[in-house]
Amino acid sequence: MLFGENFSKIQRAKILILGVGGVGGHALDCLYRSGVSDITIVDFDRYDITNQNRQIGSDAVGVYKVEHLQTRYTGIKVINQKIDIEWVHNTDLNEYDLILDAIDDIKPKVELIKKYYKKMISSGGSAKKTDPTKIEYISLWKTTNDPFLRKIRTMLKKDRFDKNFKVIFSSEVPKVVPKGSFVGVTGAFGLTMCSLAIDKIIKEK
Repeated sequence: MLFGENFSKIQRAKILILGVGGVGGHALDCLYRSGVSDITIVDFDRYDITNQNRQIGSDAVGVYKVEHLQTRYTGIKVINQKIDIEWVHNTDLNEYDLILDAIDDIKPKVELIKKYYKKMISSGGSAKKTDPTKIEYISLWKTTNDPFLRKIRTMLKKDRFDKNFKVIFSSEVPKVVPKGSFVGVTGAFGLTMCSLAIDKIIKEK
């Protein structure tokens, strides 16, 4: 009823989600509930008790995330794999309509952006923040108050990447120095990622 004739586009979209933690897990849940039927997720972590404040499926402590999520979201495809530089270089991801990047390893993230920026939706840092109203989708080069994205920018500049690549980002100043996450922000990042994906699918000719 909401998407009309565009709903068939949503159902047919082929989407890859890289990382299914606090951000990627909520993106998965949103896309699945919105009718996307061809979803592949990639992650190598097991659930830890420290994930339980923000990650979908984290009741299954000690279980591989992709394996547990496959039992919750019938029909999704899973790849139990660490996303590192070697995997990015040796894996062709062009078969996917969209790549949702929710990883927090800097080097593979940089390589993914360089290689697939035209079909990527990337997340910046969502930890250490508590205000979801500060979330934006803006040019990577205009982001502030995000040390993680600052490192991404620096590496991309060194590699002479100058595309106007946009990222999901929060302008909120980090609340703490050590790590700490709030599901109101990490989940909102994932839902924003899902919403942007749906919008891109609908606008695709």
